[in-house]
Amino acid sequence: MRIFDPHIHMTSRTTDDYAAMAAAGVRAVVEPAFWLGQPRTSAGSFTDYFDALIGWEPFRAGQFGIRHYATIALNPKEANDPRCREVLDLVPRYLDKDGVVAVGEIGYDAMTPAEDEVFAAQLALALAHGLPALVHTPHRDKVTGTRRSLAVVAESGLDPAAVVIDHLNEVTVGLVRDTGCWLGFSIYPDTKMSPERMVAILREYGTERMLVNSAADWGRSDPLLTLRTGEAMLAAGFDSDEVDRVLWRNPVEFYGQSQRLDLDSVAEQATYAGNSIMRGGA
Repeated sequence: MRIFDPHIHMTSRTTDDYAAMAAAGVRAVVEPAFWLGQPRTSAGSFTDYFDALIGWEPFRAGQFGIRHYATIALNPKEANDPRCREVLDLVPRYLDKDGVVAVGEIGYDAMTPAEDEVFAAQLALALAHGLPALVHTPHRDKVTGTRRSLAVVAESGLDPAAVVIDHLNEVTVGLVRDTGCWLGFSIYPDTKMSPERMVAILREYGTERMLVNSAADWGRSDPLLTLRTGEAMLAAGFDSDEVDRVLWRNPVEFYGQSQRLDLDSVAEQATYAGNSIMRGGA
């Protein structure tokens, strides 16, 4: 089983996680810029963070045969802090980098006027740079937040096929299904989705435009839940081609719109890294 995790925060994870992911079949990941838990008080701290996402983290991933890409943005939560507004002037510099495959995470946290403004501004950046957009739906009042997100996307002029509406569930999937946007689901312990719930959604709505991610971060999370979802799909009667579509071909198709994916050598790197891990190297 080959896996492309389209939303995972590897900055928060260890090299042991990378080794376990490689052994489980994870060959590529996308790491969206997000809130680190501790408020950042200046644009300079974002510069260091963005530099790590496109420099240090791809190096760490490459040691295990995993191709690492990033999405760059001012995240919704910190869009409310006026000290962080200067970050919008930094983002375009990073959107021109080869390893950046989308603008994100953008969208809503508390659905404030400041978030409205920053969301619209970054959708405009995605349009100007010819990149897809990764939209974060809020954890609270998710139906309202999803509807509001779709309205802002429609006003932006960005092709819905270049947008993924993420963190969906049983209540919101129907709102997005017929919009032309991609549908993102985070498989996460205790909150968000479980593998079994995800399988039920795939049974009802099919595998087209479906992106399944672990969203693993600094909270209680599991970077192998993409694998567990694939296993649950097989146990439920989906065939290996359907699993491959959800866990590999769909994320490749979505992020491939950036024209920046280079996955030709991933299998070779993974074999080398796997042999190194078994020998005790890194």
